[in-house]
Amino acid sequence: MNVKQLFCLTVAVLLSMTANAADQIIRLDTRDGVKVPVYYMKRDAATATVILLPGGAGGFGAPVDGKPSGNNFLVRSRDYFADAGLNVAVMSRASDKTDLDYPDRIAPEHMVDIQKLVAYLKADAGLPVWLVGTSRGTVSATAAAIAFGNAELAGIVLTSSVVEYKKVGAVPTQDLAAIKIPVLVVHHENDACRLCKPYEVPAIIKGVKNAPFKKLVMVKGGSNPTGDPCESFHYHGYIGMEQEAVGIIANWIKHPTSE
Repeated sequence: MNVKQLFCLTVAVLLSMTANAADQIIRLDTRDGVKVPVYYMKRDAATATVILLPGGAGGFGAPVDGKPSGNNFLVRSRDYFADAGLNVAVMSRASDKTDLDYPDRIAPEHMVDIQKLVAYLKADAGLPVWLVGTSRGTVSATAAAIAFGNAELAGIVLTSSVVEYKKVGAVPTQDLAAIKIPVLVVHHENDACRLCKPYEVPAIIKGVKNAPFKKLVMVKGGSNPTGDPCESFHYHGYIGMEQEAVGIIANWIKHPTSE
């Protein structure tokens, strides 16, 4: 390696260290005596901020070296969002919860938690804020869009949406007509989770009839799905195509369209 190559490598490493220096877990006060852990990745050149809402119980895993350790699609793909020029806030469940079950996802307390985080991020970065939910996180994102999103959010993205009508808060059962911000729906055509059947997903697009932009993207691809079809390492979690899925989301956030 010559001197010029060594210099370029050193500069690249220093820039990377600078970009990631601010990555940290903050514990945001949202309600009386309640804190919400958030892994915040702030980037100087960001054009928007995304709040990632994991599925399942709503946590992002015990921190390892100061970083979330969870395997949820959004948690493990957070760097792809940051690399796409977005500020990233991975939201975990509030300190007064051990699980974010379906009723919890539409509860007023959860809406307050999300709203307080949106306000914090807007004040900190001065950029539009989007919610990106996956699986049970789509219940949260939809409920927040209805509760306060038209005034405070730039839009929402729903991935691996819960569409089983028997589940409390399932996306198609909510008041989708009340949403008047852009909505992107991403789903894997081979999602085998019984709560997220691909053939029921178009009902979401039909329901958000007042969204200025709305789009459904059915993806395919990935590799080596394993385990429970409702868990992270199956097509439900975009296994083997995480970067591609995030690229679709990030590009649409920057240029929303119905086409």
